[in-house]
Amino acid sequence: MSTFTSPVDLRMLGDYRWELLAEFGYYTGCYPDISVIRVPAGTITDLASVPRLLWVIFPPHGEYAKAAIVHDYLYQEAVGTKRWADDVFLEAMTVLGVARWRRSVMYWAVRWFGRGNYR
Repeated sequence: MSTFTSPVDLRMLGDYRWELLAEFGYYTGCYPDISVIRVPAGTITDLASVPRLLWVIFPPHGEYAKAAIVHDYLYQEAVGTKRWADDVFLEAMTVLGVARWRRSVMYWAVRWFGRGNYR
């Protein structure tokens, strides 16, 4: 069963960037090779990377913020494949109860436009 291990503890750094103050984890059911993703303290995130023009509909700090932190970490460290990271993002948004239309739009946005450190 997919689930988060704890609440998120963040400190705002400015310029819409945040630092994770304590490690948290996410148990994923996406693929059997990796069952838990541990996001370490000190990870820097912008939460959901949404163009400012769309913040009214998709604020960076929305209900999907924990999923976005996991996704940012996977992209920063190039863990697994890009497709896997995007699938984990979708799964985590589902766990958080994000509406289907919202998670679908966000998922396809990262599938089409997300880059991360994958090459």
